[in-house]
Amino acid sequence: MKRIIHLRPLHFVDIICDYGAGTETFEPHPFGHALHRVAERILRDKDTLLEITLEADDVCRPCLHNISGVCDNVIDRSFRPTAPPLMRDWDRLINRRWCERLGMAEGDRLTAREFCQRLRRRAGDITAIFPEIVDDRIAVKAENLRAGIGKYLEPKAGGVK
Repeated sequence: MKRIIHLRPLHFVDIICDYGAGTETFEPHPFGHALHRVAERILRDKDTLLEITLEADDVCRPCLHNISGVCDNVIDRSFRPTAPPLMRDWDRLINRRWCERLGMAEGDRLTAREFCQRLRRRAGDITAIFPEIVDDRIAVKAENLRAGIGKYLEPKAGGVK
């Protein structure tokens, strides 16, 4: 039996956005988190089972900022001036918004394909998920999300029409 990936919604969204932006191979990060490993598995196997969490997930576990399950990283507020100063508080806020938008709760289990299908149906205008961000990053993220969803769910069709 394959191991379940415990995942925050934002990490899945980030993977799909990066994939939509053209990232095919995810590289290890200097912080040591496992986004590259989780992304590889999700992109390789759409039937990978995910369990939604709002706590430190399988991406966070090996990160040097994960101190006993709590992120100690400070957030870059240069483009999100009203965001909480600590990454853990920002992540919690954004992941709760994604759960609400997507009709998910902590402990829910679904495949990567099902998560992506839910994103397609329910993501809508994502500016309300990230109201603290004051520049054009969300417009770019929204475009990459749409492209990534299409590429993931319809790889031969080349994306969402």
